[in-house]
Amino acid sequence: MPQETVSAVRSDNLSLVSRARLPFPKFGSLTTGAVPRQREPLRAVQDSPHLHGTNNNGHAAVDAAVGGKHYTRESLEAVLSMTAIAGDFAMIVSGFFLANRLCQSELMAAGIGGLRGASILGSFNFILLGSAIALWSLVGRDLYTCRSLMTPSNIGSKLAAALGFCLLALTGISAAVRTDPLMARIWFIGAGFIGFLGIYNWRLLLSRILQHPALFSRLRRRLVVIGGGMEAMRIRKALGGNSDLEFVGWIQAIKPNDVVELESYRLGPLHELEDILRRNEVSVAVLTEPECLQREGVSFVTKTCEKEHVQFKMVPHFFEILISGIRPDTIGGIPLLGVNCLPLSGYRSRIAKRIVDIAGALIGLALSAPIIAVFGALVYWESPGPVLYRQIRQGRNGRLFYILKLRSMHVNAESQGKAQWAHKNDQRRLRIGAFMRKWNIDEVPQFWNVLRGEMSLVGPRPERPELIARFKSKIPHYQARHLYRPGMTGWAQVNGWRGNTDLEERIRHDIWYLENWSFWLDFRIMAQTFFSRENAY
Repeated sequence: MPQETVSAVRSDNLSLVSRARLPFPKFGSLTTGAVPRQREPLRAVQDSPHLHGTNNNGHAAVDAAVGGKHYTRESLEAVLSMTAIAGDFAMIVSGFFLANRLCQSELMAAGIGGLRGASILGSFNFILLGSAIALWSLVGRDLYTCRSLMTPSNIGSKLAAALGFCLLALTGISAAVRTDPLMARIWFIGAGFIGFLGIYNWRLLLSRILQHPALFSRLRRRLVVIGGGMEAMRIRKALGGNSDLEFVGWIQAIKPNDVVELESYRLGPLHELEDILRRNEVSVAVLTEPECLQREGVSFVTKTCEKEHVQFKMVPHFFEILISGIRPDTIGGIPLLGVNCLPLSGYRSRIAKRIVDIAGALIGLALSAPIIAVFGALVYWESPGPVLYRQIRQGRNGRLFYILKLRSMHVNAESQGKAQWAHKNDQRRLRIGAFMRKWNIDEVPQFWNVLRGEMSLVGPRPERPELIARFKSKIPHYQARHLYRPGMTGWAQVNGWRGNTDLEERIRHDIWYLENWSFWLDFRIMAQTFFSRENAY
């Protein structure tokens, strides 16, 4: 390269660059996920054999080439966020004003016994304060990201939580300044309800506007997967037409691709990563084969993504389960990753769940006593012998215990001593036993196991030790389900994964429950148990 060219580059004398030699993007061709590509204009300068004349517009043109695409997308996101904030603020203020008007209406006054709402001027400070608190709460819940703006159907719970926090804060403030508590509660609840409806419908309208191809194509970030196989296929299917990410393709790493449908999305081999990222204007790269590339290969990928301003993500194969519990830690200054923060890991969660278990077990035993008596008599009438059936099961941390059931099969149904699951049209079942198993009545005595602390109301179902010994080495992550108490019912059971069904799918549901546990989920599972009868043989 001529010395004067190098000098021109080093001195950033970009005005000497011929405008015709620079790859200026057309505005209409801008795609989403574009990020700054500062090296491309400089490379154009270095490769240009024609340096002549001074172009007064050269510097501005280079700036457009360097940052134009990124600036367009980032600016568009900022404008949309500010638009959403302005619209939400208007909906919140409108909610307060409309609720105020309702409080002053004759109908409301007659219904509450002569209650009169404060004037708008007298409550103007409360309106401003309440709107500010609500907006602050909305911003703190990431409701103004591109993903939230494009998919408003997922913001309902966050929106309700934000407005609920606002109502609680305003109720406390009104009590402190001695506002009429009845008027304040009616006003705040009305404002929260109207505000929720207004914001939600405003977001739906905004999302419809964002679906316009000209906006939607610029807002989506472009994603590539480094590595093929089923994980790449799952990512492609997950990124539907309404996602804020666009699947561009996959890059061959080490493992051969075994999914025929992905062949048309192949972008090239790993050693061409830098060129692929630049050519496809990638914003996000996901590595699915970190264990195959080893340390040097992963380092090459991360450095290349950093150099090209591409966000790097990695599938943690070393933590294939309980991903939500992964937290950083340090020992002697060395950064570590480990699973140590699941929802049920904390003492408060475990104590609260145990309190619910004890209360539920006491209520369940009281209510189920006549049920046990009636069905116990029917079992004995059809097949004389013990009414209750005890069987060894494995519980939390491998602890063995006797689970109680109403006997639903003939005596000595497993006379051969071989453990086996019940199946459809199982000849070992009693006639009344088939009915009990269909409606989960045979499980009712397990309230006693819950009261003793051997089980929980909700959790992964306990299995027999001989079955566990058979499957723990064959089914991935089988033992992870024994981290907590087993349950009378569980997420896998209410979704039909019980008995002689796919074990891997059942384990996946159990682990999902452990990662996403909440009281609301427990109550939901308990309610579904009464109506879930799939595969209940």
